Amino acid sequence: MVRHEHRHRPRVRVITHNMSKLKQDSNYKVIAENRRARFDYAIEADLECGIILLGSEVKSLRTNGANIAESYAAVESGELWLVNSYLAPYEQARSFGHEERRRRKLLVSKRELSKLWSETQRKGMTLVPLVLYFNHRGKVKLKIGIAKGKKAHDKRADQAKRDWGRQKQRLLRHGE
Repeated sequence: MVRHEHRHRPRVRVITHNMSKLKQDSNYKVIAENRRARFDYAIEADLECGIILLGSEVKSLRTNGANIAESYAAVESGELWLVNSYLAPYEQARSFGHEERRRRKLLVSKRELSKLWSETQRKGMTLVPLVLYFNHRGKVKLKIGIAKGKKAHDKRADQAKRDWGRQKQRLLRHGE
C-alpha cells in the first residue's frame, strides 16, 4: 500500500489597513495632562491604570474636561487611589451628578500594586498622575509616573539644558 503524503503549505493571509482610516477611527483622546509634573519631578517609570468612574463623570470627560495638575496617587489599605483630581460637573446630571474632587479608585494588578507600595514606602518615591486619556477602545485610562522630587538646582540645570538645546537648533537653522 502506497501512502501519498501531501505537503500542505500554510495559508498566509495578508491584512492591510489604510493608515489614514485607522487614525480617524481611533478613539484615543487626551483629556488632561500634567505638564508641570515633568518639571517638578524626575520620572523614573510610568504605569497605565484604569479608573473607576460614575456615568456622569465619563460624560463630563467627553464634553468638559478635567484637571489633574494638583492631584496625586496613593496606596492606602491595599488599594490605589487618585486624590484631589478635578472632573467638571455634568450639567444634564444635576440631581445624579458627582462630586468634583472626590477620591477615585485606580485599577492595577496585585503585582503592580505591591511594586508601587514598595517604591513609595521604602524608596520614598511619589506617584504622580501624568496623563488622563481615552484609549483606542474608548476606555478612560490614567498614566501615573513613579517619580522623585527635584531640588531647585536640578530644575535650573534642566532649564539651562533645554535653553542650550533650543539655542543650538536656532544656530543650526540660521547658520550664524
